Amino acid sequence: MSANQIDVLIIGGGPGGSSAATFLARAGKRVLVLEKEVFPRFHIGESLLPYNHAIFREMGVLPALQAAGFPRKLAAQFHLGNGSLGTRFVFKDGKFTREPEAIQVERAVFDHVLLKHARGCGADVREGWTVQRFESDATGVTVQALAPDGAAHSFRAAFLIDASGRGNVTGNQEGTRIVHPKWRKLALFGHFTDVELDPGEAVTDTHIVRLDNKWFWIIPLSPEKTSVGLVIDKDEFAQEKGSLEEIFRRWVDTSVLVKRRMRNAHLTGTMRTTADFSYYNRTLVSKRLVRVGDAAGFMDPIFSAGVFLAMWSGKIGAEAVIKALDAGNDGKRGFRKYEKRVRTGMMFYWKVVENYYTTPFMELFLQPRDHYDLPSAVIEVLAGHVEGHWALRWRLAYFFLLVKIQARFPLVPRISFAQPKTSAAKDTPHVTTV
Repeated sequence: MSANQIDVLIIGGGPGGSSAATFLARAGKRVLVLEKEVFPRFHIGESLLPYNHAIFREMGVLPALQAAGFPRKLAAQFHLGNGSLGTRFVFKDGKFTREPEAIQVERAVFDHVLLKHARGCGADVREGWTVQRFESDATGVTVQALAPDGAAHSFRAAFLIDASGRGNVTGNQEGTRIVHPKWRKLALFGHFTDVELDPGEAVTDTHIVRLDNKWFWIIPLSPEKTSVGLVIDKDEFAQEKGSLEEIFRRWVDTSVLVKRRMRNAHLTGTMRTTADFSYYNRTLVSKRLVRVGDAAGFMDPIFSAGVFLAMWSGKIGAEAVIKALDAGNDGKRGFRKYEKRVRTGMMFYWKVVENYYTTPFMELFLQPRDHYDLPSAVIEVLAGHVEGHWALRWRLAYFFLLVKIQARFPLVPRISFAQPKTSAAKDTPHVTTV
């Protein structure tokens, strides 16, 4: 594909970029993807949501993902770190949920499958390319990039989709990034063997373990390998001494529940860290430009929504660009609709995450009552329904009202994050299944 034959240039070949490229290529558009790394490459964010499946089917990539043998994820569990309280949310039991299961993935494999699928659909995918700058005008976008050998190249396209992840290429250039004033987190994580998991179908559940001001994830990736990570305030982490594994193990020991599951675990490879700052861009679109996925905004990954939001926004961003190309216009009107839709979905999860770090929310969340089908509404959120229908919206509004009431007048028993004096009594914590 020559530089003057490009309909859409996409920065980044992760889930958002691959999704956008697939939908565009399947619509007959000429697509160029510039990805700075060479796949397969390591990436975090390994637990997906059930509503990803609808996008997989639309993309035509579901058979390839099934052939990859990723474990099925049927539920998500949330626990207090002291083992005193836990709740298992089963996707298929939600009255409103249309997708009954998700998958757990090693992102190196998963992302590579998506990128190869985009290439197979007709997208021109080039790996090892680094985008440096872009310029938009009335008729198109010019992108400056470096080839793998360091040579500079210029590309011209009708439209640009930024799927550069937290690299946020266009947002940084335009100065649109706004970092959340409180959520300055850091994730410390690794892959382990011999992590103690649940028996039966719950063996592949995602586990989120909440401490007072931090949380662990436990994500089974295969019968032999489990991803375990800790999300902690960056400033608190900076005060720690020792190797990454020593720091991690010390924090594991502060949770009875996590310590029990990790008592025979062995690290494979190395511990890693990544800055986990939540942010959003003031605008998700610009002249002939659409931002998708983490290039639109990133939030604390407590509910595993990152990959879904990337692919969902990649899909509807591609649809907005397709309409503009077919109409022969600059897409401005359609891009405004895209921005409103995606920002609404992002802010929906933003509100849930903000509440998650409050104790009243956790008290109600971990002690669900069958009241106006509120547990089913929670399951629908956990499954990835970001554009809630009326039955979901009013229940969530009601739930957040109950959270405010719980802060002053306990509707359910108060919880404590304090660790027990002995671990034996908490060795097999009670878990409520919803």
